[in-house]
Amino acid sequence: MEEYLQGCRAALQESRPLHVVLGNEACDLDSMVSPLALAFYLAKTTEAEDVFVPVLNIKRSELPLRGDNVFLLQKIHIPESLLIFRDEIDLHALHQAGQLTLILVDHHVLPKSDAALEDAVAEVLDHRPLEQKRCPPCHVSVELVGSCATLVTERILQGAPEILDRQTAALLHGTIIVDCVNMDPKMGKVTLKDNKYVEKLEALFPDLPKRNDIFESLQKAKFDVSGLTTEQMLRKDQKTIFRQGIKVTISAIYMDLEAFLQRSGLIADLHAFCQAHSYDVLVAMNIFFNTHNEPVRQLAIFCPHAALRTTICGVLERSHSPSLKLTPIPSTHPNLQAYLQGNIQVSRKKLLPLLQEALSTYFDSMTIPSGQFETVDVSREQVDKDLDRAGASLIPGLSQDEEEPPLPRTPMNSLVDECPLDQGLPKLSAEAIFEKCSQISLSQSTTAFLSQK
Repeated sequence: MEEYLQGCRAALQESRPLHVVLGNEACDLDSMVSPLALAFYLAKTTEAEDVFVPVLNIKRSELPLRGDNVFLLQKIHIPESLLIFRDEIDLHALHQAGQLTLILVDHHVLPKSDAALEDAVAEVLDHRPLEQKRCPPCHVSVELVGSCATLVTERILQGAPEILDRQTAALLHGTIIVDCVNMDPKMGKVTLKDNKYVEKLEALFPDLPKRNDIFESLQKAKFDVSGLTTEQMLRKDQKTIFRQGIKVTISAIYMDLEAFLQRSGLIADLHAFCQAHSYDVLVAMNIFFNTHNEPVRQLAIFCPHAALRTTICGVLERSHSPSLKLTPIPSTHPNLQAYLQGNIQVSRKKLLPLLQEALSTYFDSMTIPSGQFETVDVSREQVDKDLDRAGASLIPGLSQDEEEPPLPRTPMNSLVDECPLDQGLPKLSAEAIFEKCSQISLSQSTTAFLSQK
């Protein structure tokens, strides 16, 4: 794999047609590994002089936000410098020059910004229900499994198992295990095919890490924010609501709020972040597990506009449906109100309607008619670009929390309470993991209490 990736970078320096294997804009583990492995396979098995190049569909600067991606690359000794990112290749220029063929992996619908590339799509490999039909000669392969990496593994082992090296096997193995929540059937994610190909990889490479070990390591890396700047923490898992010139952003922060507030230069960083993206309010939703392995939620409302901040805090404090059970946390920082959230079942998904209500209350107090809200995933920079172009017009979409459809479309990596396979497999986010762990923790506590009676 490493030698192959070195050749890919060299190919970018040449003026020649390219077959680009492209993952989705979320670029989680599945959407990074699946294009890498499929492009490697195609390069090894195609007799023609075609060049297959895997492209990560994010800017290079975005990679540190994906701790599990970084961890897995380091563990199997693939240098990040060998990877090719979206900001390092001009797909539109290649297409205009007639030198681009696209293979979409882990998605099958291009975003509006790439609509001009539609007729370059020659193949699709995905694991979600089709939302858009494609006509021949485009080859479409879709199957509802837990991980797109399962479909790539199947293709390699059925087509040319001799080309599979340990690096590639380790990439695929770790990704399937993470996507299928450690292959636990109770989580409603893993399928028979996922199990089949994890077992085949383990049989071919007996020294692959134990499932529990790689799952726990990757999950720990996903939640680890210790090496991130404040700006990166805020962007890692972020959404925004926007109306009538006011933008409120909500960031999930995976650390204790007390430690977060003690970060050097925090207030200056918050001001700079809000100013750079024209945010009027920043809500930090801190999530972590305490020393007793109990889930804890905290809130911080940062807003330089006193009236707006007071309105938002008032609505959240008085809310009864749901009740957040907020306890103020002393803070010396100006323009910031902090809380301990007693009701840990109120996730960001459930907080959003309260923030919408707070904005309505604020506008009502100013005798401005309330309007409709739009909620978008803004963990990418695409939304800000569209805002610049369209003013108050946002790309419509939903959050990545729990079971909601995401924007941009992401691999199906989620923990849900049920598994509606007819609607496709569920999706995974760090917030969803915390939500499920919270439910499990509460359930175990209740069981232990009842058993003592």
